[in-house]
Amino acid sequence: MHRSSLSAIVLATLLGPGLLAASLAQAQAEPQAWDQEVGELRHRWERITTEMPEDRRESALESLSKESSALAEAYPRQGPVLVWRGIVLASHARAAGGLAALGSAKQAREVLERAVELDPEGHNGSAWVTLGALYDRAPGWPVAFGDEQTAERMFRRALSIRPEGIDVHYYYAAFLEEEGRRDEAREHARRAIDGTARATRPLSDEALRDDARALLARL
Repeated sequence: MHRSSLSAIVLATLLGPGLLAASLAQAQAEPQAWDQEVGELRHRWERITTEMPEDRRESALESLSKESSALAEAYPRQGPVLVWRGIVLASHARAAGGLAALGSAKQAREVLERAVELDPEGHNGSAWVTLGALYDRAPGWPVAFGDEQTAERMFRRALSIRPEGIDVHYYYAAFLEEEGRRDEAREHARRAIDGTARATRPLSDEALRDDARALLARL
């Protein structure tokens, strides 16, 4: 008999079915050890990317990247931890710009691809939209891995998971504008404006809503 099955039988015998159900529910409700650390990382990332002057973001994100690396080393099998490691790296790549960004961009792609192997939903689509933005912005082969078809596939996957996401629609709209598909870009910019901000990321989602308004006005 499998060890977990045997353990369940022992618990059921000792506790009875009612107490066993309550014990299991309590265990499932308890936060994981990494939850608080991911929350703190996310909070600092939001402050950096929405409130800090642009000329100070690169160094701040580089420091945050080191923290995310330590967290990922401590919890290498936790999808949300890897997703946030990837988001921080992608943000650092964007702040750095140019050839200096390639190292962080490649690391971000690798860690996000590991994350979606562990969790196909990619932490409620966050991994997929970040991958889409990476494939959209990175140079193509032989310099890097940029690819428009892959970028669109990543964005479409994110949309299937979180169709109301402000971030998903904004980054997809920006991609469509670059591709010259202005009518589609307008539609997704409008949907970003009307989208639902996440309780865990209010600052960054509202900033992207403003970016979507500016994008729509430009289109």
